[in-house]
Amino acid sequence: MHWADDAASQGGIRRLAGRIGLSGRLLLLTVVFVLIAEVLIYVPSVASYRRSWLSDRVAAAQVAALVLDAAPQQRVSDDLARRLLMGVGAQAIALKAGGARRLLNLTPMPPEVGETVDLREAGWGESIGGAWRTLTRADPLPLRVVGHGMEGVDFVELILDPAPLRRAMIAFSGRILVASLAISGITAGLVFLVLQLSIVRPVRRLARNIATFAEDPEDLSRRISPSWRSDEIGAAETALARMETILSDELRQKRRLADLGLSVSKINHELRNLLTTAQLLVDRLEHVADPGVQRVAPRLVATLGRAIRYCEGTLAYGRAAEPPAERRMTPLRPILRDALDLAGLAPGAAVTIEDRTPEGLSVDADPGQLSRVLVNLVRNAVQAIGLAGASDGSPIVAIEAERIGAAVTILVSDNGPGLPERARTHLFEAFQGAGRSGGTGLGLAIAAELVRLNGGTLSLDETRTGARFRIVLPDREG
Repeated sequence: MHWADDAASQGGIRRLAGRIGLSGRLLLLTVVFVLIAEVLIYVPSVASYRRSWLSDRVAAAQVAALVLDAAPQQRVSDDLARRLLMGVGAQAIALKAGGARRLLNLTPMPPEVGETVDLREAGWGESIGGAWRTLTRADPLPLRVVGHGMEGVDFVELILDPAPLRRAMIAFSGRILVASLAISGITAGLVFLVLQLSIVRPVRRLARNIATFAEDPEDLSRRISPSWRSDEIGAAETALARMETILSDELRQKRRLADLGLSVSKINHELRNLLTTAQLLVDRLEHVADPGVQRVAPRLVATLGRAIRYCEGTLAYGRAAEPPAERRMTPLRPILRDALDLAGLAPGAAVTIEDRTPEGLSVDADPGQLSRVLVNLVRNAVQAIGLAGASDGSPIVAIEAERIGAAVTILVSDNGPGLPERARTHLFEAFQGAGRSGGTGLGLAIAAELVRLNGGTLSLDETRTGARFRIVLPDREG
């Protein structure tokens, strides 16, 4: 039950703090800090007031001592003694001069005192402690005060009623309290006003602008206009205006690209249907005996096939979203099986695919995605050699791999014609990096994306002949 009560009270405090805005919190903090400063000032002030009050009584007692010293036979009448004691506010005055001790009193000396204050040796710590005791404890016993003497007097000693001192200190504390509250109120009001104008309102303006801009980010008229300020608030306004401008431009561009992509997809879809129909018609031409038709028909079929594949690739690229990689440590050689079966894509060239990877080498990757990457690279190499032949010796596509520290490097190299310079510039960009005639450039773009999903990189090495692709797959940390 106690735990539930504490949780409920903490929840109430959080709800109350949530309802108090930034301005209210600043006001409360300002008042609290000013009051703390006033307390730190009040403690030594009240101790100093007590010391001054007692010092005044000692000074008055010194005057009374001079009167006593000047009296015949150092004796005064009871009436004069009463007036002297009343002027000092003491029950008794004692002084020591020339080794002799003299006493001025009308009543017997009290048997004990509540506290002795020696103004000759009292430090600040003792003064603060004595002031606290006087304020918090109404002691009925008298107070003994000892102070310096003058003109041959060694010291002056007083016996006082502590009640007048306590009343004076309470009155002084009340005046300090009123002054502190007034100072706190004025200071808090001024600080609140300054913070409201210089911080709270600009922050609210930033928050309102962010909310307004979020409703329609493409509307550039909702962008914040930076103020004349050059401080942190001004820098935040300038940065927000720059970010909103960039975001608005990017969103408008992406919307236009999305609209364009939708249009292209529709066009591709219809175009693919038309090309498929045309291909069916061209297939019939292969059975026509006319030599001219027989010479042109294969080329026409091949051209229509490339056009259909281009349309299908475009639609697939715009529609596909690769799933997150399910990486795990897995042997590399089983992943290469599909890639090793691609030699038949170029039967006329008799391409040899060699697996030069070390036995037992494991890689931290998604097996399915890595297999797709390697199949794509090997297929491209085999098709390039099939079209243009080997540049040196027998047609070979080699797959090599090694572990260097916490990363595995896989090399797919061939001795084919290599890649033209125009293809290297945008090699891994869709529809721009085709390395052979009729290609779409989608294969390498997809392969690079799959490697990035597995935390690695795909790049093309500089080689004298052929082409060599480098895959670097680091292990996951931890």
